[in-house]
Amino acid sequence: MAINIVETAERIIAAQQSRCPVDKLIDEADGPTKADAFRAQEEVIRRRVAAGDAVAGFKLGNIAKAMQTKFGVDEPDYGYLLASQFRPENLTITADEFIEPFVEVEPAFVLHKDVGGPHVTAVDIMAATDFVVPALEIIDSRVRNWNIGIYDTLADCGSSGAVIVGGCPRKLSEVNLADTPGEVRFDDEVKATGNTNAVYGNPIGALAWLCRRIAEYDVTLKAGQLILPGSILAAEKLVPGHRITGSFAGWGEVSFEYAAAADSHLDPIAAR
Repeated sequence: MAINIVETAERIIAAQQSRCPVDKLIDEADGPTKADAFRAQEEVIRRRVAAGDAVAGFKLGNIAKAMQTKFGVDEPDYGYLLASQFRPENLTITADEFIEPFVEVEPAFVLHKDVGGPHVTAVDIMAATDFVVPALEIIDSRVRNWNIGIYDTLADCGSSGAVIVGGCPRKLSEVNLADTPGEVRFDDEVKATGNTNAVYGNPIGALAWLCRRIAEYDVTLKAGQLILPGSILAAEKLVPGHRITGSFAGWGEVSFEYAAAADSHLDPIAAR
C-alpha cells in the first residue's frame, strides 16, 4: 500500500506550524518508495507556495559520512528551500522557531543558468555556477527525537529549517573546494570541524550527483537559486545563548545569534 501523499503533507505542515513533532511520519511497512516520499515533499511545497511562499533553492543532505553516522541515514536526502527559510546573518534567531534544531556549515552555490538532467557532470556544475558563499544551514526534523529513515526525511524536505548566507561571495576559481577546512563555533569554542572534500570528494561533484538523481522527478536546478551541497561536518545541536559561526579557512565566515524564546524581543524581524 502506497503512502497517502496528501495526509503525509498535512502532518508535516501541522508539525511545522505547531512545533510539535510526530512519532513517525512514514511507516516502512506500508511499502513506500522514494518517489512516494518526494511526491509528499512536493505537496508540502505546493501548499506553501500557494499560501504565499516561493521556492528559492534546493539542498542535498546527509552526503558526508559524518552526517550519515550522526543521524543513522545511510544515503543522501534532498529537498526544496523556500524564501521564508532564508535569514540575515548577524541577527537573532530564536529557539521557538524550531523543534530540535542542529546547525551545519556548507559552501553554497548560486547559479547563473539552469542545470539538470540525467547526464550532468562536474563540468556542467562549474559552467552553471555564478559564485559560492559560506552558509549555515539549520536542520530540524518534524519527527520526534530525529528517529528518521530516508522516506521520512525525503518527505520532510530534507529536514530543512533555515539558511543563513554569508557576505563573502567567491568565484569557483578563487576557492579550492577539493580541500578547504571549515568549522562551527559556539562563541569562541570550536564545536565541530571538517573539510569540503568530505562532501562527495568535492561539493561540485555532489551537485552533479544531485542533478542526476532529481532528474528522475523532472526537477532542474534553476538560475538564481541557492543550492546547498551538504554539510562538511557532523551537525551540532543548537543551544540558546550563543553566537553561532561557521567559517572556511582563507575564505570567510557567517554568524547569527541563537536566543531562547524569551529573548525574541531582541530582534522582532528575525523572530517573525
